Amino acid sequence: HALCRGRVVRVPTGTLVRVVGTELVIPCNVSDYDGPSEQNFDWSFSSLGSSFVELASTWEVGFPAQLYQERLQRGEILLRRTANDAVELHIKNVQPSDQGHYKCSTPSTDATVQGNYEDTVQVKVLADSLHVGPSARPPPSLSLREGEPFELRCTAASASPLHTHLALLWEVHRGPARRSVLALTHEGRFHPGLGYEQRYHSGDVRLDTVGSDAYRLSVSRALSADQGSYRCIVSEWIAEQGNWQEIQEKAVEIATVVIQPTVLRAAVPKNVSVAEGKELDLTCNITTDRADDIRPEVTWSFSRMPDSTLPGSRVLARLDRDSLVHSSPHVALSHVDARSYHLLVRDVSKENSGYYFCHVSLWAPGHNRSWHKVAEAVSSPAGVGVTWLEPDYQVYLNASKVPGFADDPTELACRVVDTKTGEANVRFTVSWYYRMNRRSDNVVTSELLAVMDGDWTLKYGERSKQRAQDGDFIFSKEHTDTFNFRIQRTTEEDRGNYYCVVSAWTKQRNNSWVKSKDVFSKPVNIFWALEDSVLVVKARQPKPFFAAGNTFEMTCKVSSKNIKSPRYSVLITAEKPVGDLSSPNETKYIISLDQDSVVKLENWTDASRVDGVVLEKVQEDEFRYRMYQTQVSDAGLYRCMVTAWSPVRGSLWREAATSLSNPIEIDFQTSGPIFNASVHSDTPSVIRGDLIKLFCIITVEGAALDPDDMAFDVSWFAVHSFGLDKAPVLLSSLDRKGIVTTSRRDWKSDLSLERVSVLEFLLQVHGSEDQDFGNYYCSVTPWVKSPTGSWQKEAEIHSKPVFITVKMDVLNAFKYPLLIGVGLSTVIGLLSCLIGYCSSHWCCKKEVQETRRERRRLMSMEMD
Repeated sequence: HALCRGRVVRVPTGTLVRVVGTELVIPCNVSDYDGPSEQNFDWSFSSLGSSFVELASTWEVGFPAQLYQERLQRGEILLRRTANDAVELHIKNVQPSDQGHYKCSTPSTDATVQGNYEDTVQVKVLADSLHVGPSARPPPSLSLREGEPFELRCTAASASPLHTHLALLWEVHRGPARRSVLALTHEGRFHPGLGYEQRYHSGDVRLDTVGSDAYRLSVSRALSADQGSYRCIVSEWIAEQGNWQEIQEKAVEIATVVIQPTVLRAAVPKNVSVAEGKELDLTCNITTDRADDIRPEVTWSFSRMPDSTLPGSRVLARLDRDSLVHSSPHVALSHVDARSYHLLVRDVSKENSGYYFCHVSLWAPGHNRSWHKVAEAVSSPAGVGVTWLEPDYQVYLNASKVPGFADDPTELACRVVDTKTGEANVRFTVSWYYRMNRRSDNVVTSELLAVMDGDWTLKYGERSKQRAQDGDFIFSKEHTDTFNFRIQRTTEEDRGNYYCVVSAWTKQRNNSWVKSKDVFSKPVNIFWALEDSVLVVKARQPKPFFAAGNTFEMTCKVSSKNIKSPRYSVLITAEKPVGDLSSPNETKYIISLDQDSVVKLENWTDASRVDGVVLEKVQEDEFRYRMYQTQVSDAGLYRCMVTAWSPVRGSLWREAATSLSNPIEIDFQTSGPIFNASVHSDTPSVIRGDLIKLFCIITVEGAALDPDDMAFDVSWFAVHSFGLDKAPVLLSSLDRKGIVTTSRRDWKSDLSLERVSVLEFLLQVHGSEDQDFGNYYCSVTPWVKSPTGSWQKEAEIHSKPVFITVKMDVLNAFKYPLLIGVGLSTVIGLLSCLIGYCSSHWCCKKEVQETRRERRRLMSMEMD
């Protein structure tokens, strides 16, 4: 019916055949239409195909004829929309009066009328000619034993005038669950249900025909899963539009099959005791209610636990259904009669102690020489105990080395004594354990340090694994009856109780070793009192001090307590006396001597007195410090800082304690001159590029000195900030020998430093920059010649700072930007004039074509 363009309405082609009492479903869809996506449908019916009666509509309530109103209300006729452009007509319980033509039409929603707006299909209604039932009246219930055969029959025939095919399905119900057993399709093919594939292919489950209308389900051996209610489902099929369509289906209950379980029990002795080296004889008695052709399969298994389902169970011997025995060399399996089976274990040992189980399976013959397991049983466990003479011995633990301090060694010896067994069949191993000392009544668990297996393999516990790998824990066996445990360096955490467990291992007939006994030693407590380390240092001055230039000597005596094998390192420190404003509270490290007697100069920076200090070891606990040619600047408090070291790990040392001695003071009581320093500048505010002059002026109070008896080290510092919150920067220095040293600078200004008079020093900043602003001060260290002719270094003095401001030259700052601005303005003006001239000359010129035509006319007239 479809056109090349426009609406297309479709219903199934050909003739639809249905059986009385079944449901008729006719689909209809429309395509290639305009308008809304959801389309409406009208259905009409005609028994002869000429005059149609309204049947149902998706949009008009009053559309159906009165004849169909009641069936629509009862739900026998209904429309079900499957999509916006598709609908299905459902007629339940089809009757012969429903045979005829059905027309599906759609109201137009198109802009132009194109295509077809309706389609018709013919329906034939056949009488119910399918008869299904049991071929004979079997009993309502079949009682079978597992493994026995059974068969069920179902009759099915159809007297349809049309060519139809029958399909048949056997189904079993067990409670709410349904399972398909075997099906014969309308195309004559067999399909086994889920779980029946293997039984179908082996011929155990079959479906065949008997006569013209009987179908037989044959099961050669019943299983427990075959129990349930069986029914036969028959469906009738007809060829329709090139495919097969089911037109009706009927089912009939055939029979209920009950599978009686097979009674099977296996019994063994409950408890058996046997001496080591003797034979173990166990009997398994079988009880069953089956007397047909069944074959037993017997398996004996062994487990350490009374539950045979747990892992670790192993098979000892097996007698299969063909009476073939499978067993290990020391085990035999035999049967006296069909219901009694004996297990014989020769030369039993302790490893044979445990639980024995008898597993019995009954097998029934099946189709095509196959066998099927019909019952299975496991006996209760038979507990077997092997009596034997265990090794007899004692274990003693003693400490051969006990630590007195941390890092001392500890050695424990675990001895096996009073052995009363043959050494050939018994060997001993050891396990070491640690338990912390109890501080209360709480139970403290033991920690495994090491355990030795029967093959002499040593395994470490978590507590000792790393230290054993580092060689700190050593486990050894120095004698046949003694096991040793040594801690190379005992720590405080190692204090506690230690005990050993000696295990006896007995050799088995397969040359393996089985643990037979454990004996625990009494614990040994490793403990030492923890006391604080005490270190006392006393300093003294053997000779009273005198004037500058002489030698200063100080001795330090050290005493210690609770420190193991101490060695001492000494550090000499000096503090400026209280009231020294040059460097208050400053502690200076002068010289040190370590525990190996290696001397090192620390912060002794006096180049003229490199060898002026000496620190030496007089005795193991006494040290002497000497300082030669003392200066006034050496005044202060001197101490000995002593550190005690204990040996650890051989050549290593551990710091045990540190102590500071009482101070020894160097105080020069002199009436010499007093020096002061000040800074003056005639140019505290300069313009960038100008010269900055700074004078460091030294004044002398007290005793008058000859200028040749005075010398000065002068250093200039600057803090480049408005406050004194930043670190000072060294600018330049001039020592007492006249050598000038200037620091490197990151900007262009230069520095010069010179001595302009005996007590005045001039610092000049040439070509000052903005970075040169800030606070400037000088530091002076005076040197005075003593009557003996040596130079004495006085205390360093500092002047107060002077703030220097560097201003910017406004005219120079704006000269170059102004010249650049004027130049750019001039260039831009000239460029604008040039662009205007070019535009007026080339872009605004008028056309003169008309004038040229007039000139040509004049020329023509002259020619005439």
